[in-house]
Amino acid sequence: MLAFSSLLDRLSFEPRRSAKEAMLCDYLRRSADPDRGYALAALTGDLTFKNAKPALLRALIADRTDPRLFELSYDFVGDLSETIALLWPAAKGSGDSVSAPGLAEVVTKLELTGKSELPGVIAGWLDALDETERWALLKLVTGGLRVGVSARLAKTAVARLGDLEPNQIEEVWHGLKPPFESLFAWVEGRAGPPDTSDPAPFRPVMLAHPLDEEKDPEILNADEFFAEWKWDGIRIQAASGVDKAGNRVSRLYSRTGEDISRAFPDVVDLLDFDATLDGELLIVSDGKVRPFSDLQRRLNRKTAGPKLIAEYPAAVRVYDLLSLEGEDLRPLPFLERRGKLESFLRSLDNPKLDLSPEIHVSNWADYAQARKAPAEFLPGSDASAVEGLMLKRRDAPYVPGRPKGQWFKWKREPFLVDAVLMYAQRGHGKRSSFYSDYTFGVWRADAGEDVLVPVGKAYFGFTDEELREIDCFVRNNTINRFGPVCEVTHDPEAGLVLEVAFEGLNRSTRHKSGLAMRFPRISRLRWDKKPADADRIATLETLLTATQA
Repeated sequence: MLAFSSLLDRLSFEPRRSAKEAMLCDYLRRSADPDRGYALAALTGDLTFKNAKPALLRALIADRTDPRLFELSYDFVGDLSETIALLWPAAKGSGDSVSAPGLAEVVTKLELTGKSELPGVIAGWLDALDETERWALLKLVTGGLRVGVSARLAKTAVARLGDLEPNQIEEVWHGLKPPFESLFAWVEGRAGPPDTSDPAPFRPVMLAHPLDEEKDPEILNADEFFAEWKWDGIRIQAASGVDKAGNRVSRLYSRTGEDISRAFPDVVDLLDFDATLDGELLIVSDGKVRPFSDLQRRLNRKTAGPKLIAEYPAAVRVYDLLSLEGEDLRPLPFLERRGKLESFLRSLDNPKLDLSPEIHVSNWADYAQARKAPAEFLPGSDASAVEGLMLKRRDAPYVPGRPKGQWFKWKREPFLVDAVLMYAQRGHGKRSSFYSDYTFGVWRADAGEDVLVPVGKAYFGFTDEELREIDCFVRNNTINRFGPVCEVTHDPEAGLVLEVAFEGLNRSTRHKSGLAMRFPRISRLRWDKKPADADRIATLETLLTATQA
């Protein structure tokens, strides 16, 4: 655990991507199997332990320290793992009798130890470790490392151990399991590529850069791009093939490669072909795309029953064709893949797998108009499900990652509302010392009196300077506490108004306001505006009616 905890500690204080990559490479070179494989799995989010939960850790620290002291410390520190690591008392007389565990030992025992025995095992480890090692152990248990390392960066560091490209690692990644010994053997030249004979593998997705609408139209030729709609669902990949035994294998993946097939069996049943499709998962009934909130009712479920499937029927609006009958089409130019996709979907003739239509425009002015008014090009239900445009070079191959200059996304202008800060909570990782998670509300008349009703939460969009300003305001204007949540004064004359940007609205029975925002973020601080002058719920109701008309 010593080397792993040292790595996490250094990564958490290093802001530069190149330096983080160098640290990872150095650790992976110096560490032996299987420790380095488990470290890689932890960094990429591929380790989960069914019996090790935050509640278990809270119970352990409650037995070792005063509950009120822990509550106050957690409120100050803002991070559960760090709080427990600092508060955990040294075990009397056990320093020489209990040895610090290795990373592989920790992972193996967390996976195999029963629920009743696990508290004693973790407590013994905490007794044997120092503060930094305890923090790393607890981060490993909870699964939230938060050290500024993405899965892509970790895989890039693996590729740098040899002469491979990160995309080559991505190609085989989803066929591997921790501790990745075959992967390291390949990267270091001790063996060939890992066996990836999966008939329905996940293929790393190609992503787009946001369009800079002030600069990019000046340097890019509009006629070099193919334009299509950016749909308001979730990006998926539908793969199907036949294994060596002749059995059909079909899977539905999320953008990150998570297998979500069990939650969408109605879509998987459609995959009776040897191909891989890239598209958008939507809820569609009677030919009409339904709001994203309907899709959310099926997301993050392990299974879906007949009633749920009937009420919220899923469909795929297809963007691209990545493979067909064993042939990898990704190296082909986009237009050639598009032609093959159109022919393929015509042969299927299934409305649940339909083609994302091309936007037939040829200049930037027309692109801007389509982005502004999709209803001029699409039926109302489809137009309300559009969140912008996708612009793809006609000759672009399908390249994993986010290659420069190939694909662009031009999202529609966000909606804006002035809302009052109501509650705040500390963030995690680097933000654990700041109140950075905010709940905000708008005014609604209730029994003749104006009251604030929450309409959303946000934890990004602001600058570092604005974060410090809000944090200072929260500390100086807290009027109540609910565990880690602070209630902030929202007096009509003395509160803080936030300009909130968001992508859309949906009806919600889970929120007091009856509305739920899509992707809210803090646009700016309105020190120039009093809370009494913030927006009202009627403004949002009018907006919702207009966007769903």
